[in-house]
Amino acid sequence: MNPTNWLSSKLHLLRNVASAAQDPKPEDRSSRERLSATLRQQKEALSPRSLRRTLSLLQAVVDPRVSEVEGGRRAKALADWYGKAEAAERQDLWLLISEQFGPDAIKVRAARDDYDAALGTVDEGPAEIRLRRALVSPRTRLLQRFAASDGGMRFLVDLRAELLPHLKGNKRLQALDAELENLFSTWFDVAFLELRGISWDSPASLIEKLIKYEAVHDIRSWADLKNRLDSDRRCYGFFHPSLPNEPLIFVEVALLHEMADSIMPLLDESAAPEDLQKSTVAIFYSISNTQGGLKGVSFGDSLIKRVVETLRSEFPKLKTFATLSPIPSFRPWLVKHAQDLLAQLNEKERSALGREISFEPPTASHVLAAIEQPQVLEVLSVKSTLRQFLTRAGAHYLGQAKSGDQVLDPVARFHLGNGARIERINWYADPSAKGIKQSYGLMVNYLYDLKRLDKHRQMLEKGVAPASGEVEDMYFK
Repeated sequence: MNPTNWLSSKLHLLRNVASAAQDPKPEDRSSRERLSATLRQQKEALSPRSLRRTLSLLQAVVDPRVSEVEGGRRAKALADWYGKAEAAERQDLWLLISEQFGPDAIKVRAARDDYDAALGTVDEGPAEIRLRRALVSPRTRLLQRFAASDGGMRFLVDLRAELLPHLKGNKRLQALDAELENLFSTWFDVAFLELRGISWDSPASLIEKLIKYEAVHDIRSWADLKNRLDSDRRCYGFFHPSLPNEPLIFVEVALLHEMADSIMPLLDESAAPEDLQKSTVAIFYSISNTQGGLKGVSFGDSLIKRVVETLRSEFPKLKTFATLSPIPSFRPWLVKHAQDLLAQLNEKERSALGREISFEPPTASHVLAAIEQPQVLEVLSVKSTLRQFLTRAGAHYLGQAKSGDQVLDPVARFHLGNGARIERINWYADPSAKGIKQSYGLMVNYLYDLKRLDKHRQMLEKGVAPASGEVEDMYFK
């Protein structure tokens, strides 16, 4: 029997093992304990015997005596079994890969001792090399063979997406997750990615991906999608050779003659296209990651840089590059901090706000109740004290609210980290149910001033969120 047939026969046995698993739960016993046991516990999917058989199949994939081609075939056979396995059985496979294919602890300890002893001597370099080699785990080799198999990269990305929600409940899986993230950071480095434009003339299967993965402003219809791919729009995505028809991330761009202050005109299917001869502003109004399994692998900043370069070459008249972005976590933050912000208003401001909401002195609960209804927000005038309070709170949240040394808002963290600055807070810019739920309809422009990107990054490293004077003036003192 050749190796591939042997592997197939073993997989057949695994498929016929009755599973006593219920819903996936954290394992009480490690894989080492289960491999040496005779009976399985009630909530364990694979019996000790089946677990040992699965381990032998995984070891067969990285058998140093087999070729890369044969190793890839064995990995593909296991991936096919995985696709039909129950959720709890898949967790057992994760556990085996995470716990049974780590670095050799004895070799690591010896190499570390040698390195410590060699520090400051001519042997430091060779000792470091030995330590690095000792730290390379068989798990790396195993995952590499899965990646090299037919459809293997897709398999690993999907596996990690399924794995991520279980990390908090089962710390034994964290080694596998860390290994995958580290490998993905190399395999999906921007040097290996291709920037491609996506248009209405692109294959239908690719256009459908935009509908599926759009994460900022839901695409409601084919007419909506066609509007986003019109003559005054551009859409770009990063693609990887192993996932050729699957954008890893994509950005939607509107070419305008002024900075957008509302999402509604951009999503208006009946609006006439902009005159590209007059377009001087590029607005990035949606950036969507498509692969949950690539969490922690950053290529969004490179996407924006590449898109700016591409747009400038096609449209030399473009001078302003900015976003129209959501403020996704503002509303829950304001609910928690409204009373503190009210306390920072002067007596005149508090009195005016109280008169407007018919409750003096104004309290957090009454202010929050006053802005609860979208129809109230929609009609507030520029001079409204309530509107001014909410806009100032949005500015303060973006520029001053921190988690440790980082700005609190995730979208702000992304754009400011790329060198942008907080340019303008836009009132009632997204009146959709999602926009109201996230930020009472507020949106923000982040400006990419190409001459000041490095300066803005340096400011952020010092704990200062770069912002325009208009935004800074709105902060609560």
